[in-house]
Amino acid sequence: MGVRDAVFHKGKGLGVAEMASSPVAYGKLLRFRAGMEAVVSYLKRRFGLGRCNWRGLEHFRAYVLSAVVTHNLWVTALRKLKLKPA
Repeated sequence: MGVRDAVFHKGKGLGVAEMASSPVAYGKLLRFRAGMEAVVSYLKRRFGLGRCNWRGLEHFRAYVLSAVVTHNLWVTALRKLKLKPA
């Protein structure tokens, strides 16, 4: 699928060279992963994505989509409010 490097927390006995093509790529991928985990954590806390009671894959996708759309509307509203004069 075109994935060359995958980075997880470094395990005992596993070198950086075995996980990524270079130390720079390792650092970038590690920071990217940390950022994505922060986004997932935020969505779980703020918009209730910690638990989905809807049954089936189609309903789960709708649940996640509704939370992401709500987040985007929330961020847009906050930015709009900051741009308006007080």
